[in-house]
Amino acid sequence: MTATSVTPTSAPRTRVNRLVLYTVLVVITGLFLGPFGWLVLSGLKTPAELAASPVHWLPAHVQWHNFADAFDLIDFLGYARNSLIIALIYATLVTLSSAWVGFGFARLSAPGKKTLFGILLGSMMLPQMITLLPTYLIFAKLGMVDTYWPWVLWGLSSAPYLVFLFRQFFAGLPRELEEAAIVDGCGYGTIFWRIFLPQSWPVLSASFVIAFTWTWGDYIAPQLLLSTDRTTLAVAVMSTYVTSAGTPVTNLQAAASVMYVVPILLIFLIAQRGFVAGMSTTGLK
Repeated sequence: MTATSVTPTSAPRTRVNRLVLYTVLVVITGLFLGPFGWLVLSGLKTPAELAASPVHWLPAHVQWHNFADAFDLIDFLGYARNSLIIALIYATLVTLSSAWVGFGFARLSAPGKKTLFGILLGSMMLPQMITLLPTYLIFAKLGMVDTYWPWVLWGLSSAPYLVFLFRQFFAGLPRELEEAAIVDGCGYGTIFWRIFLPQSWPVLSASFVIAFTWTWGDYIAPQLLLSTDRTTLAVAVMSTYVTSAGTPVTNLQAAASVMYVVPILLIFLIAQRGFVAGMSTTGLK
């Protein structure tokens, strides 16, 4: 038998390592939360304090009414409803379509599949600005400007990054699953909907959160395609809080931006377990 020896210095060294690790994590967390904290403080200041030099880190008198004013000056709930409708439509459709395409790349065989997958991944490097004008012209000719149909078509077209996530997840499932289903007479459509898709809930959750965040935070497409009544909260927050001279009212913009960000934070907190699990189960193969 061999006895496991523990040196006297091992326990203090472990505590020091943990202390260093926690300190680094706290610092990193502070760096990530710093901009949001500054946004909250800006929403509690007066315009004079925001324009003051040197910078006033804390408000002299907390202006809680800024949040009420920002909410009342525009149809906040109406614009939020528009954003929610668009985000839900796109996130739902693009998650399902990307899952279907990822399943095809992972489990089906066809000539040129690797080349097509490489082209798909390469399309992620195309900036949105390159395709925005041609896309607008297409939607204008189809009569879809000032409607939500562009987000429906974008959702049905899948997204390269989400296709990659699903492809990596489905490629890791055992081949025996589909072989047993094929023996039972199932087609690939049935295999996808009844076997593979129910097992991919972590990736489904992660993909939905990612797609919802993309759409909720998009400013360019709604600004280009939608009228003032149908536009999203992101556009309203950036373009509505201005003076008669066209100068931004920065404290109201900051207060509205805090209320604009809160739904995304809530969605992530609710779905964070599935989001983290989805990202961790799509390792490179």
